[in-house]
Amino acid sequence: MVSIRDISIKCGVSVSTVSKALNGYKDVSEETRRLVLKTAKELGYVPNAHARALKTNRTFTLGILFVDDQNNGLTHLYFSHVLNSFKSEAEENGYNITFIHKRWGKQIITLLQNCKFRGIEGVCIACVEPNDPEVQELAKSDVPVVSIDYIFPGCGCVLSDNRNDMAELVRYVYSMGHRKIAFIHGTDSYVTQQRIEGYVSTLRELGLEVRQEYMLESLYTNPYTTKKATEKLLQLEDRPTCILLPDDVSAFGAIEAIQEAGLKIPDDISIAGYDGVIYSRLISPRLTTVRQDTDKIGREAAKLLIYNIEHPQNPKLEPIIVKGELLTNQSVGLV
Repeated sequence: MVSIRDISIKCGVSVSTVSKALNGYKDVSEETRRLVLKTAKELGYVPNAHARALKTNRTFTLGILFVDDQNNGLTHLYFSHVLNSFKSEAEENGYNITFIHKRWGKQIITLLQNCKFRGIEGVCIACVEPNDPEVQELAKSDVPVVSIDYIFPGCGCVLSDNRNDMAELVRYVYSMGHRKIAFIHGTDSYVTQQRIEGYVSTLRELGLEVRQEYMLESLYTNPYTTKKATEKLLQLEDRPTCILLPDDVSAFGAIEAIQEAGLKIPDDISIAGYDGVIYSRLISPRLTTVRQDTDKIGREAAKLLIYNIEHPQNPKLEPIIVKGELLTNQSVGLV
């Protein structure tokens, strides 16, 4: 493995000069800096992360805490894109990422202990049970935390504009002539609460009745539970003309229930999804949905976390709101 000493011999300068040039110190001439960097590249020099950590007392490591209730892990169609853009932004700024958990070898430890033992400088919390005591302990600790789609007091956060995006979707469905608009929402969470608020407030704004029988719960990204909820709506004597769904993946369950009932989309009943994942473009008829800007959400979370790590005396705690985009496709028809 190529060392700093190898570079210093090749360039004819001291080891300390090479170190300063590689680490961006200003007391090295531009000519020497260019020579050192050029030589390091030619020799295939790779910085020793352990040595860097010892010297700077920093690991440049960001932790990710991610557990979804469906155990989709990194196959989660929404969060996988968010975390990928988080990773890209972190790496572009010289940071590495790792997932944090409750194990240290064979020993069970707390999430905060895991961060401390591994020298994690900051954590992105995404899709977890926020009331978990260990999550609360981590959010209240001196480890900088940025959450996605949830607000922890004293922490930075990046939020999808769930309330206003849902309101825009309801207004669009209304503009297509629908007055009986049902909503199969996800299980209780900050995101769900915001979407329900957007749905309810917009119905009232439009002079429509908020009908409890039109509001049913389903697991996120679960076609089976969404199918069951859709079947209940279709069995109502005064059934809805449009059903808003928890997400695009769940739309497969709704479509199956509607087809088994002998109905056609959008001729007999309309549906709309949420998230804008690739499946929304594969469904026939193409799904009307709200596309969340996963690239921006992930990148903004990484930028915010890095800023708060590097500016501990003046962290940014104001929520960053990321607007979605309404995609009007074929699954919502005119009434």
